[in-house]
Amino acid sequence: MSDASTQPSGFGMALGIAGRRAAVAGASGGLGLATAKALAAAGVHVAICARNEERLAAAASAVGHGCVPLVADVSTAEGGEAFVAAATSALGGVDILIANAGGPPPGDFASTPIDRYRTGIDLSLMSVVGMCKAAIPAMQAQRWGRVVAITSISVRQPIGTLILSNTARAGVTGFLKTVATEVAGDGVTVNTAQPGIHATERMTQLYGGTPDAGSLGIPAGVVGDPDDFGHVVAFLCSEHAKFITGTQLHIDGGAYGGLL
Repeated sequence: MSDASTQPSGFGMALGIAGRRAAVAGASGGLGLATAKALAAAGVHVAICARNEERLAAAASAVGHGCVPLVADVSTAEGGEAFVAAATSALGGVDILIANAGGPPPGDFASTPIDRYRTGIDLSLMSVVGMCKAAIPAMQAQRWGRVVAITSISVRQPIGTLILSNTARAGVTGFLKTVATEVAGDGVTVNTAQPGIHATERMTQLYGGTPDAGSLGIPAGVVGDPDDFGHVVAFLCSEHAKFITGTQLHIDGGAYGGLL
């Protein structure tokens, strides 16, 4: 952990996390990459992972600030643990964990066979459990840490064509809410960021083209900008957010219609 005297001059003083170390999973594109860029802009030393080495190298270059690319598959608990271990070795420790992975394939109740649930739960739930088990104890020991999982607004408002995501990510939310209460007294915050529709490859795959805000019922009238999302997550990792924990923050341009 770096003190103020070793933090890069001019970097990230507004968030108070310059010099911290972050492991950002699933960051070769989309919301993971946007989050890694926002943290690096705040002066955080970042390690990112993805499965495709070529895309990963390009992402690390886009992040800058000495970003460390680590080829890793975080689709299982073991893969999640291995990524955090590699990031810890590369950075000398992990103060911030961004738990993120690609979403499971679309499908509804009728079209989704039972064996796909195991794969979806491994990808979207157990990978997060593995990353947390590997990262949080050291955060507790140093009495400072930030965990943010990137999930989906479908946790609050299930999407009919994404039954696997709805199921697994609801489990993630329950897991992280429980962990948040257990580690809050150790200076570790645990939150989830729940994106609505943003301009990412995942959304293009799901909707077959560039998502249209009007037809998708987004009150803000625009599809989300991944870079904006990344800055919100970076704030949740900041010193200013030290009293925010166990929170599920939906970032969706007003699309979610519920009160709670």
